[in-house]
Amino acid sequence: MDYNFDRDAERLETVVKLAHAPSETREALIAEYRKRSEAAFAKETLRNYRQITQNFRDWCSEHGHNPDPPVDPRAVAEYVDYLGGKVKCTTIETRLWAISEMHRATFQPTPCRHRLVELALKGVKRKYGAWVRQAPPLCKAEVYKAIQKLGNSRQHIRDKAVLWVATDSWCRSSEIVAFKVRDLIRQDDGSSLLFVAKSKTDQFGQGAYAFLSEQGTAAVLEWIELAGLKSEDPLLTKSQANARIAPMDPATISRIIKRCTGRKDVSAHSTRVGGVHDAFRIGCDLSSIMVAGRWTSPEMPARYGRRILASNSAAAKVSREFARKSLTCNAGSSDG
Repeated sequence: MDYNFDRDAERLETVVKLAHAPSETREALIAEYRKRSEAAFAKETLRNYRQITQNFRDWCSEHGHNPDPPVDPRAVAEYVDYLGGKVKCTTIETRLWAISEMHRATFQPTPCRHRLVELALKGVKRKYGAWVRQAPPLCKAEVYKAIQKLGNSRQHIRDKAVLWVATDSWCRSSEIVAFKVRDLIRQDDGSSLLFVAKSKTDQFGQGAYAFLSEQGTAAVLEWIELAGLKSEDPLLTKSQANARIAPMDPATISRIIKRCTGRKDVSAHSTRVGGVHDAFRIGCDLSSIMVAGRWTSPEMPARYGRRILASNSAAAKVSREFARKSLTCNAGSSDG
């Protein structure tokens, strides 16, 4: 007989067993869970988790709720109401994840799946909207103009390499700063591939590849030679000649892009969005766009390309055709 795994039922069974287990057994299991979490989650995830749970505990104390698991679902629903309009709905969902994880860490049932909490979140989304702000697009033509304005100083040579990698590869800033020199794989036509060892959607390091054009490859090679980088060194580092060779902070990529383009509204993610815009504009299909950006579902590239897709929609084509025929008819009437 087949057994269908039910995660909630399995967790509830564990909770019941632990409720009757000796306190030292329970504490040992909780300690082991904490230890394994340190190895299973990224450092940034753990840092965010600790900050969120501490903020939640502070809020509970201020509003007369017990912050220790199991937390009353009514308190969590009230917390969702409190956050509504103050932070994005995606941020609220992240905070609910942390509260759930806080309960999982003590083998308690999470209150975040309670219907009261679900309704509270739906209410916030209905009242304030669930729209997610998208990074402004930074298309290749604008990046290319920024590159052309750069000179031949050490900093400018490094910045050229950063801009080419960002606009060619469509990589996230965390992926860009993680590249090592060895990850640059030359191809016969002068272009290269960049080996993406790990990413946001590939936490276990199965690996993927990103494209780097011939011009981008030349810019990166010039920087490698100037900086005297070796195979195991980061591909992109600080531009100072006497600086310690170390990976840059992901936020630095955004600062370089802002400085070189003169735009304060863009970020490292803007080249990723801009790449999707460029691709839709020249008629690339969604599957090839997913390969380029290493997306596992069409949701994000489709979201990034909504403006371009609307401009290329049937409604837009009908309007342009109508305008063209109107101009032709008006021109004919004038000639008559």
